[in-house]
Amino acid sequence: MKIVNQINWDLDRIFHGGSKSHQFLKHLTELDVLIQNLEKSVASFRATITTDELASLNQLVENIEEIRVNLTEANSFITCLISQNTNDQDAVVLRGKVAQLESHFEKELSKVKLMLANTNQEVWDQLIETKEIEAFRFVLNEWRNHTNKHVSEEERNLITELTADGYHAWGHFYRALVGSIKLNVQVDGEVKSLSVGQAINLRSHPKEDVRKEAHYSLESIWEEKEELFAKILNHIAGFRIQVYKKSGVKSVLEAPLKENRMKEDTLNTMWKVICKHKKPFSNYLDRKAELMGDKGMKAYNFWAPVNTSNQKIQYDEAALLITEHFSEFGTELEGFVKEAFQDGWVEAEDRANKSAVPFCAAFPLTGESRVFMTFGGTFLNVLTLVHELGHAFHNYAMKSVNGVNKRYPMSVAETASTFAEMIIFDAAMKKASSKEEKLMILDQKLKRSVMNFMNIHSRFLFEQRFYEERKKGIVSSKRINQLMEDAIHEAYEGSLEQPSTYSWVWTPHYYITQSPFYNFPYTFGYLFALGIFAKAKEKGKEFEKDYLNLLRDSGCMTVEDLVAKHLGADITSEEFWEKGMELCVKDAEEFLELTSMDE
Repeated sequence: MKIVNQINWDLDRIFHGGSKSHQFLKHLTELDVLIQNLEKSVASFRATITTDELASLNQLVENIEEIRVNLTEANSFITCLISQNTNDQDAVVLRGKVAQLESHFEKELSKVKLMLANTNQEVWDQLIETKEIEAFRFVLNEWRNHTNKHVSEEERNLITELTADGYHAWGHFYRALVGSIKLNVQVDGEVKSLSVGQAINLRSHPKEDVRKEAHYSLESIWEEKEELFAKILNHIAGFRIQVYKKSGVKSVLEAPLKENRMKEDTLNTMWKVICKHKKPFSNYLDRKAELMGDKGMKAYNFWAPVNTSNQKIQYDEAALLITEHFSEFGTELEGFVKEAFQDGWVEAEDRANKSAVPFCAAFPLTGESRVFMTFGGTFLNVLTLVHELGHAFHNYAMKSVNGVNKRYPMSVAETASTFAEMIIFDAAMKKASSKEEKLMILDQKLKRSVMNFMNIHSRFLFEQRFYEERKKGIVSSKRINQLMEDAIHEAYEGSLEQPSTYSWVWTPHYYITQSPFYNFPYTFGYLFALGIFAKAKEKGKEFEKDYLNLLRDSGCMTVEDLVAKHLGADITSEEFWEKGMELCVKDAEEFLELTSMDE
């Protein structure tokens, strides 16, 4: 019997009726009541917690847990509505309602954090060791230690209100603006009106003239609107810098490192090892350019297929391929992905009026996820789908974890998505029967290495330098372009020709207001995933249980402790990062060897 895989997601299983859902409005009303009750509960506490308030504190944490889960459900639903139809104005109105509820909740949560921060150390040591609080120990310590006691309640409330009504609004405006853009691109003799997401998909088109036209059509749009995008970026950065100043944050990296539960030594060691090993990837770019008849790798040819092997794939074929390869890893992953494809978890249709940004949204109340992308029939699209399904499997693993401990750092989130890609790459490489197939797979793997070691490095360098300049005032679009160009040249070590100086415009991560410096977590996750995958190869299917335990622990410990516990390694040492780099360098060497056979 033919298995039917849904190409459009089913949001009615979450809340029936889309942006006109009465069920969703009822959910918001109930959420409002929960937050009002939290406010009353918080008001009943003293300025500092005492030992006789243990039971009340435990109940307070459970209330916060319940609200967070309900808020995540609401935010995910709104994100899905707006992404599937960027013209859905009813959904935009609903987003405003959710933002107000979230602002109210964050105010009350900040009061709780301040109470914890003000609590006497001796009293706190007694409380945190009790059986009732044990499950939340890591997160409660984090709230206490990361709260600045010197910021007044009035200032905290003002920051929270401005965050909802102004700061996050700039991020929403950016996504709406990109989603509204249409451009005409000639594809196979026909001029097509495309969304940004559809145009970006053409970067892997087999014909260079199509790739080139799509690239420069996008560049033209970015140039036309660069002043508007520069304003958005400046406002986001300006607000963030002012909040950091008020909160006593000294460095722009301090907040993202805390958010990623990572030491600066870990980050610095990772970049140090990467910078030592860029030459093999520059050699790969040079060789691929040579195969295409160029002296150097042009930016619009980076995603080009190295050959025509297995270039077109239908969505049903992709779903079958992913299910088959995931089943070789473990039974839970197999069952999960079958449910995702057959029960409408994925929105993959190639159509206009969709957002350009792939993502995975968690629905913790429903116990499901939703994956969003535009499937254009390439192996690159398959990998994007796999990447987002990796995020969804992480959500699946966290189903049994309490709400307070469900929030894991970005770095580990990107580990799960990259690990899913590794499963597909490994299986595909084993089944490759020809040199052309092996080259196609190696090319896709190496693109990911280049993206993580060079492109992400350029984003990291750019963002550091932009924020330093933004501290002194507004940064002009011309200067932003220059900072971007310099960062790309340095990170790629000159191995990318005609790079897009507008990558600061079309890279959505710079505009994610919830998470600053959303760049290095990808590289961390990439190399961390390689370490985990090496373990999986050693142990076979029995490793799935270990992997699920690692994912479940990801919300309640630092990344250093997570790696030490589950991999027995020290990620502040170069040795840990060298192991992952070694695997990637071997890919580059194999690519060079395969492409030199005919010389």
